[in-house]
Amino acid sequence: MKALIGSKNQGKIESAKTALSLYFEDVEVIGIPVSSDVSDEPVNEEIYEGAKNRIENLKQYARENKIDVDLYMAVESGISKLPCGYVISNVAIIEDKNGLFSYGTGPQFPVPDRYVEDIIKTDFSNVMNKIFGEDKERHNKGGGIQMLTHGKVTRIDSSKMAFIMALTKFINGEIWK
Repeated sequence: MKALIGSKNQGKIESAKTALSLYFEDVEVIGIPVSSDVSDEPVNEEIYEGAKNRIENLKQYARENKIDVDLYMAVESGISKLPCGYVISNVAIIEDKNGLFSYGTGPQFPVPDRYVEDIIKTDFSNVMNKIFGEDKERHNKGGGIQMLTHGKVTRIDSSKMAFIMALTKFINGEIWK
């Protein structure tokens, strides 16, 4: 199983590989830095749009470079307004080489009202740096959620769950397509 993921972020690559390895053997995930073509901090529908744009940009990259893969994968994080308030969430999109498309989301966590405007203006990582101090490696390691959960949940965990949810169309045959 060979997959391209729209990022060079080691955490995203690891989460994709871990999710795929639960269902497939000999998994190879190659990170390709492609644009999401949305805001630095996607808001609401932009989260889905960003992940979908990464898939389209990956497909174009694969065509231009004559790369044959089984799956295209992307995960985008952003902030959304729900009836109960704002949350940060991950959206994963997977498309196979035949055009079968699926998406999934990871766990969401609440954002205190006092941080919403700053997150939207800059991004979640920037706000986490203000709160916990700057850490250039946090983005590739556990992410802000690791800080907020006192080490119990990492960005990799959250992205992995989003990918597993997106895989439901691929692992259940015709009954879930």
